[in-house]
Amino acid sequence: MTDKGMRAEEKKSIAFFIDLASGFARGGYFRGEREYCFSDDSCADGGSDSLEKTAVSLQNCKACRLCEKRKNTVPGEGAPDPLVMVIGEAPGADEDACGRPFVGKAGQLLDKMLASIGLSRESNCFIANIVKCRPPENREPQPDEIAACSGFLESQIQSLKPRYILCVGRLSSQALLHSAEPLGKLRGRFIDFVTAGMTIPLLATYHPSALLRNEDLKRPCWDDLKLLRAALGAEGAPR
Repeated sequence: MTDKGMRAEEKKSIAFFIDLASGFARGGYFRGEREYCFSDDSCADGGSDSLEKTAVSLQNCKACRLCEKRKNTVPGEGAPDPLVMVIGEAPGADEDACGRPFVGKAGQLLDKMLASIGLSRESNCFIANIVKCRPPENREPQPDEIAACSGFLESQIQSLKPRYILCVGRLSSQALLHSAEPLGKLRGRFIDFVTAGMTIPLLATYHPSALLRNEDLKRPCWDDLKLLRAALGAEGAPR
């Protein structure tokens, strides 16, 4: 994980050496240290502030066609310092109505899935989607819509710095891993997700809505969750 902030003194030292190098480049003349005005980066609350700024930016976002019929943007919710960030595909009708992720039948099943391995959005998870507005008629988000929203998701990941990412569904798994492989080939193992100097183990599995449609997927999904539980248990996380 990267450092969460730089102290004012560190910034001052860097600026001083830049000024010194610039002086030598101009023929060796150095005017002396000037007055530098820097402040410490926020460490404790910076993540929460960034999440709030992302949520506000989303409310005004018109980067793709999904803004046209949305009722609410759905930035995500959960713990500000999560063990696991759960990333789904797109809000549905229930989520669009209230602005919260995974609140319908699929969301209720997701909460049960997480609870089975000691996780919850109230304490140690953050839940989001790759797109933050509902696609019409709950269709799959299109590649340009996913691309338009990718900066928001990237910002959330960098702010939250989760220990693990759990992607639920084919689209979210392929989008984050930049892969065209089917979900069946992506799931069942941890894959490194690299962003902004961080390497986060990512586990792909089936979307809860797929489990509601096809009970045969419940067993392989449970196998995936057991992998995550074992990894969390090895770090001392609650089961």
